[in-house]
Parts: sequence; C-alpha cells; structure tokens
Amino acid sequence: MYKDIFAWINKYERHLAVAAMLAGFVVDQLFFDRIDLWRTQALLASYTIVCFASILALHAIEERALHGHGRPRSRLVLPLATQFSLGGFWSAFVFFYGQSAVLPASWPFLLFLLAILIGNEYFAKYHERLVFTSILFSFALYSYAIFEVPILVGAIGTSVFLLSGLVAIGIFSLFTLLLRLLGRNRFGKDVWRIRIGSLAVFLIINLFYFTNILPPLPLAARDVGIYHSVERVPGNYMASTEPESWLVRYLGLPPTLHVVEADSVYAYTSVFAPTKLNATIVHRWQWYDPQAGAWITRFALAYPIAGGSDGGYRGYSAAIMRSPGRWRVSVETADGRVIARLPFTIVFVNQEPALETITLP
Repeated sequence: MYKDIFAWINKYERHLAVAAMLAGFVVDQLFFDRIDLWRTQALLASYTIVCFASILALHAIEERALHGHGRPRSRLVLPLATQFSLGGFWSAFVFFYGQSAVLPASWPFLLFLLAILIGNEYFAKYHERLVFTSILFSFALYSYAIFEVPILVGAIGTSVFLLSGLVAIGIFSLFTLLLRLLGRNRFGKDVWRIRIGSLAVFLIINLFYFTNILPPLPLAARDVGIYHSVERVPGNYMASTEPESWLVRYLGLPPTLHVVEADSVYAYTSVFAPTKLNATIVHRWQWYDPQAGAWITRFALAYPIAGGSDGGYRGYSAAIMRSPGRWRVSVETADGRVIARLPFTIVFVNQEPALETITLP
C-alpha cells in the first residue's frame, strides 16, 4: 500500500507541488485576520520551520545518495512540505501587503508569485530546485522579517527595516551553513548561484523599500473616506456626505464633492497597527495643477497612533478648498511611505448640496 502511495506521489510530483502550494493559500485564508494574532504568528513561524527543515532534509538525502546510500520513499513528501510552506508564505504576503498600501505597491509580490507557479513546472531536477527553493526561501525570510521585526520592537522606520534585513541574513546564513555541513559536495556546486540569487533578493527588496514601492507593513488602512464634515462623538465618529453613485460605492471610483468655495473638506482614516506598535501618520493634501502637470502639496497634518485596536486607530484632518479640480489625500508614514491614497474631485457651487449623516466604522 505504501509503495503504491509513494509511486503515485513520484508520478505526479510536479502537480502535487503546485497543489500543496495552493493548499497553503487555503489554510491562510482560514486563519488570517490580524497580523499580530497568536495564530497568525504561529502559522508563519511554522512555515519558516517546515521550509527550513524540509529543504535541509532533502539535501542531506540526496548527498547520501551520492555515496551509495538508498533514497527512502518518504523523501517524496519533503518537496511537498516545502511547497506547502512557500504557498502559505506567498498567500500571507499577498494578504497583508495588499492590505497595507495602494494596489500598485503590491504588484512585485504578485509577479513573484506568478514566477513561482511557472518555475515549479520548469525546475524539474533537484540540482536546479535546490537553488530555486533556497532563493525563494531567502525571499520569504526577508519578506517575513520586514513585518515581524517591527511587531517585536514596537516601531517602524528605516533603522527597523535594516534590522529586519540583518535578522533575515542571519537566519539564511545559518541555513546555508547547515547545507554545507549536510552535503558539502552538492552544496559546493550550487553555492555561488545561491549566494548570487540571495544577494539579488536583498538588493531588490532594498530597492523596493527606498523607492517607496514596498508597503509599510505592519500598518494597514482599515477604512478611509472623504466627507463634507467629520465629528467625534462619544464612542464614535459621524460624517456628513453626499449620496454616492453606484460607480463610487461599488467600483471605487473617485467621488465628486460639491462645496462652496473656502469651505472645508475632511479626510477620515482608520489605520491598523499591531499591539504595542506606535507610529506617526501624515495626511498630505495635494491638488493637481493642470498647467504644471504635477501634484502640489497644499497642507499636511501629522498625528501619532497607537496599535492594538481591531478596527484601527481613527483620526481625521480638514483642509480649506480654494481650488476646484482633482485632489487627493495621501495617508503616509512619517518617512513618506504611502498607506492609502484618497482621490476626489472638487466642484464649486453657490449652495451646499443636500447631505446625509452616517456613522463611520
């Protein structure tokens, strides 16, 4: 019976690897909610351990085979465990990075995920797959450390990002050291490709960070909106707004606000931060100058937030409207990393339109 099972696994190894990675996605959707919950942390830590151990174990088995030892049938499970863990990582990154910023900031991770799916079909030999999975593991470690270290130290910023890189490099260095100890001959053939690949990962992630492409995890926008007024009442926030069209409500198109010149417009945001993490949020009000063809900052307001609330830390700012046309409010960290962006259009009218009052989440 076991022979039949392992023969079936061997026959469909590539397809099972993809299925295992997709299974990691499914498991994540069942467990993920907040990035700082114990079950989320435990799941991500288990992915790290399983991926770390399964790559090393398979490498050791293949090294022993070079010296005349047999390969146990159970080795066929190890690539599946690796793919399951990597699938869980990619799902986590898409889920959390997607929450953390405007969609264009997350495209590198979606593109990388597509490369993984294609790579599973083309990197068939173990000699190639060791390099491939080791580089993917370095990417997973670095991406994981970027939002795990800020949770542990309770802060964000460039220094914390650099610390995250040191943590990831340290763990990956231990991983490569064990690869060498468990299989010097096989590792010796691949060491430079693994080093070059992991260096490329390091440089790419740093390029993403310092060009503000990488989202500012672990911060995430829970709710954002532009209103005619926002008022804090005991235990809640109330807002006045124009009735939205279905294009705005369901397709997310920028709303149009009809205001009297020199009246104020309010930007409301609810930003999630993990427990014990404190940060500064900036509302940057910008108007698009059609003659200059550029966004001009008209006003910026910074305020501190404290982590721990399920719905996020709520706050608002207001700006006087003295120019009609295209506007946007960029919700940023203190170092200019965009969490969310609120585009809208201002049309001046002689009389304020009919408004409705809503309770903000």
